[in-house]
Amino acid sequence: MNDSDKLIALSSSYELLKTEIRKVIVGQDEVVNQVLIAMFSGGHCLLVGVPGLAKTLLVNTIASSLGVAFNRIQFTPDLMPSDIIGSEILDENRSFKFIPGPLFTNIVLADEINRTPPKTQSALLEAMQERKVTTAGKTYNLTQPFFVLATQNPIEQEGTYPLPEAQLDRFMFNIWVDYPSFEEEIAIVKSTTSGVKVSVNNVLSGEEILEYQSLIRRIPVADNVLEYAVNLVAKTRANSERASELTKKYITWGAGPRASQYLILGAKCHAALKGKFSPDIEDVKAVAIPILRHRLVKNYKAEADGYSMDRIIESML
Repeated sequence: MNDSDKLIALSSSYELLKTEIRKVIVGQDEVVNQVLIAMFSGGHCLLVGVPGLAKTLLVNTIASSLGVAFNRIQFTPDLMPSDIIGSEILDENRSFKFIPGPLFTNIVLADEINRTPPKTQSALLEAMQERKVTTAGKTYNLTQPFFVLATQNPIEQEGTYPLPEAQLDRFMFNIWVDYPSFEEEIAIVKSTTSGVKVSVNNVLSGEEILEYQSLIRRIPVADNVLEYAVNLVAKTRANSERASELTKKYITWGAGPRASQYLILGAKCHAALKGKFSPDIEDVKAVAIPILRHRLVKNYKAEADGYSMDRIIESML
């Protein structure tokens, strides 16, 4: 099968995945779309939303439709790095044996990541970046594909440990999970109070996901699309000659080169899922806000003038 046929197969698999996920998840189409783009691009996601918006159910459903190993880690203030990485124990032969932690899986749900101390957050984020962990001087490779979906509650910030900007940069997407519409909420209440259980079928295997991740990287990109993505990131830097007026006025720190890389990867995947063989500028725009919103730091003037991060990014597009 050549790459053109594989792209057609990817687009078909994507539609099947969405059909299976919709059996359980009502609405949230844009959230599902962004999570799947990150997965096929080999990136990780941070899901931000108030309690009760089915963030955990969404991750469970996606894992079920993919037919890969899945672990949920509930982050708490007393969670230690060894609790997620694993640790060495003495076996019956009086020799040390490594017992893998819950990170050794394909999909990890890091529930309420901002409720655990920085030491444990760093252990997870190192694993996300390197795809391996080190303990007791030994390095262990994580299972592939490896994908982290972290959730964060934007309210009740007392007693939490917010992720620093440098660590937020490891996430490809920062996805806002919003309230459902009135009609969607009626459908949610109907389906969740009836006692009817819905089964989700496996659509893709781990090997197929790895193949599609490799395929996305092989998709060609025109120079004008590359230049648009890099120029967009340059616009976010206040000290750049390309900086927009809003950037100079409201942004303290702009995005780094990782944002440019993710814009191109995300655009490639967005194009492929829509059945296109190469991305255009519209594909870059489609993924720009969730890629950039957690990489910029706005100042007090933006807060005072009522400028949200999304509004500032939209002005750059």
